[in-house]
Amino acid sequence: MAIIKFPKKEIEKHFKINQKILDEISMFGTPAQILADELEIEINPNRPDLIPMQGFIRAFKAFKGKSNGLTKYKINKPEKNYKVKVESSVKEVRPYTVCAIIKNLKFDNEKIKELVNIQEKIHSTLGRNRKKVAIGIYPLEKIKLPIKYEARKPLDIKFIPLDTTKEMNAIQILKRHPAGKEYAYLLKTYQKFPVFVDANKKILSMPPIINSQEIGKVTEKTKEVFIECSGFDKNALNKTLNILVTTFADMGGKIYSMIIEDKKKEITPNLEPEKMKISLENVNKLLGLKLKEENIEKLLKKMGYNYKNKTVFIPAWRTDILHEVDIIEDIAIAYGYDKFAPEIPELSTIGEESKEDKLKERISEILIGLKLLEISSYHLIKSDEAKKMKVDKPIEIENSKTEYKILRPNLLIPTLRTLSENKDNEYPQHIFEIGRVFSLDEKKETRIKEQENLIIALTPGNFTEAKQTLDYLLKILALNYKLEETTHPNLIDGRTGKILLNNKEIGYIGEVHPNTLRNWNLKMPLALIEINLDEVMKEIH
Repeated sequence: MAIIKFPKKEIEKHFKINQKILDEISMFGTPAQILADELEIEINPNRPDLIPMQGFIRAFKAFKGKSNGLTKYKINKPEKNYKVKVESSVKEVRPYTVCAIIKNLKFDNEKIKELVNIQEKIHSTLGRNRKKVAIGIYPLEKIKLPIKYEARKPLDIKFIPLDTTKEMNAIQILKRHPAGKEYAYLLKTYQKFPVFVDANKKILSMPPIINSQEIGKVTEKTKEVFIECSGFDKNALNKTLNILVTTFADMGGKIYSMIIEDKKKEITPNLEPEKMKISLENVNKLLGLKLKEENIEKLLKKMGYNYKNKTVFIPAWRTDILHEVDIIEDIAIAYGYDKFAPEIPELSTIGEESKEDKLKERISEILIGLKLLEISSYHLIKSDEAKKMKVDKPIEIENSKTEYKILRPNLLIPTLRTLSENKDNEYPQHIFEIGRVFSLDEKKETRIKEQENLIIALTPGNFTEAKQTLDYLLKILALNYKLEETTHPNLIDGRTGKILLNNKEIGYIGEVHPNTLRNWNLKMPLALIEINLDEVMKEIH
């Protein structure tokens, strides 16, 4: 939850603040209160478009019926040199960027503070503390276009970082500058660091760390800005850029697009609304209402959408709309949760925990007793993770809204990701997960087989420690097992075994190969156990 404060006098240019308005703001899904001369609201992390005051006012005006559906913005075509060349050197570090130019701006001290606050709030929510998305905003008058986005060796990167007076190289920035020390973990494992460089070969910034003091600081004299968003998730970058450019447009700025010269040429930003079909039957079934098409259209316009021929036109700055259910939730908000009448269902049932869930709970208790930490990861993995682990016949879902597109074939991949993301945290790291994995099966109606797996990861760890954990777990479950030597593409030969129950293979145990550790930037030796729990359940039942 992000806590945002807006100046009360600015909000009251659009709405008279009283208890009724505060109640309506809360019913909109953003609980609010007045603190002195400020309006404080709570914003869910999935609605970063409400973090800027302009975005909140735009959305709440629609909710109040003061605007008509989807707001449209004009994007001016790029001029000849409005280009950003993306070099291949950034692909291993921070592969993507999207950019724009805004003109006709008027800054004062308060607006600059507001701009910094917007950046930091988006960084901490949608940006995952700058790892997923980092934002850079620069005074255009100090920059010569076109711009290059490239990676350089740390000692070849030299500039005066923001709010300092001395030139530093990249290593010095990570060690001495406050922002460098805070975010050093995002870069220090790489051989090269990303930089934005203008046509005069001056460095604008080293994302996601810090801007240049010379050409990367917005002041009250700034009238035009260059905006870049860099990171790993193209969809999140585009959404972030859309939030920023529409915020500047609502401040009176004019949006100009830029040409991103990557493998494929792209023009950003793109504010064309996304389209999604919605079923009136599903809306009424889920909400327990009897709405008609005209009701749906009216309610969707209150939430900033357009609606035509059973199709919803979604604002390009909304990050939270992944499924029809998300739109139905907004319909419920527009209808008013206070108008729903609670009903007690006529059907009464007696609930009981399934045997499978009881077993999973028992396994969790045993492993927690061994001081292992339980984790939970997505059912989906990234395409590049599937390639890295050479997944045979990956199962890709259609129309994914994120970089997670592949159904996970095992728990090994998400476990390696989790350990990689926490490699700079305290050791030892002993973790486990119980979760569903997927494989192709032509005999199934869906052609997809699902099974429940358990994975145990010990780092630093070795085969002996893993076997001791396996011995204890299966002994408590009153199961006798055997080990036979085997091979695994990601484990060390001679330190890998297949686990057998009644001569049937149910999983593997072993030490992870150094090549796999390097591929995931892992620093410590790692021992693993992965078991098919469906087979274990058959033996226990």
